[in-house]
Amino acid sequence: MRVRAMFLVSLASALLPVAIVAAQQPAAATSNEERVALHSGVDWQLIATHLPDPATGTAANFEVAADVLRARRFPEDALDYYGYALARGGDLDRLLNKMGVVRLELHQDKIARELFLRVVHAHKKDSQAWNNLGVTEYAAQNYQAAIMDYRRAVKLNKHSAVYFSNLGIAYFETKDMQSAREAFARAVEIDPSIMRDHDQGGTTAHVLGSRNYAELCFEMAKIYARSKDIESMRVWLARACEGGFDVRHGIHEEAVFHPYQNDAQLKLMLDNTAQIQKRSIASTSTPSLGAAPEATHRVLAE
Repeated sequence: MRVRAMFLVSLASALLPVAIVAAQQPAAATSNEERVALHSGVDWQLIATHLPDPATGTAANFEVAADVLRARRFPEDALDYYGYALARGGDLDRLLNKMGVVRLELHQDKIARELFLRVVHAHKKDSQAWNNLGVTEYAAQNYQAAIMDYRRAVKLNKHSAVYFSNLGIAYFETKDMQSAREAFARAVEIDPSIMRDHDQGGTTAHVLGSRNYAELCFEMAKIYARSKDIESMRVWLARACEGGFDVRHGIHEEAVFHPYQNDAQLKLMLDNTAQIQKRSIASTSTPSLGAAPEATHRVLAE
């Protein structure tokens, strides 16, 4: 994991091009050598000829360019152009949100947090910024703080599946399963595909994953079983099983699955996954005492 640097953003520095501000950081996501190498590739050459001149471009042009750079996986360059857009008088809240999401993608969570704090301090009704701030708290394992931020977000916007999904995962990490299920159920009601792994390159940070991922998958399967989305239920049960969760026992214990116990596809999936698990265990050396899988989570943007 990269070293994460604390970076306090002042009003004056936020109005400077990010290329200048970034020089104050003690650590960068990409070294100068790596960035030069990226700029020698074909992808960069295709983009570079269309980038607006930093000396003459407009805020709108810079923001569009930054969006393209981020989508094409040039995050540091995207930050430069968002900074140019700020310097030309672009929308401060929107640009800080976008910059913060890029910082999250670079695992610079503390920097992202300061950017989102700037927005919510100035505009307390910005639901997107509250959600994004919650993601930074979640990443720091400050789950209660994350819950408070997400609750502000859903209070301001009751129709965002991402906000409810993030709230559910934060509740899940605190073992408040009833609240987690309620939040997940609302998220799925708004958007049945909410937990799919896709990145639309937007500015709403979305947590996909947990340090207890297999158990989370089983909880999601229960949500889909209650809504009678059998295909999604099977998918999440398969993920739970692959993650090491005792799905057969769980299905037997949970009444919500009883109507599906004789489902032929579900039985086949469980049998196939069990066989894969057995082969995986047989081919894996025994871990040393105290060894544990690395706790990870995935953050995307909608």
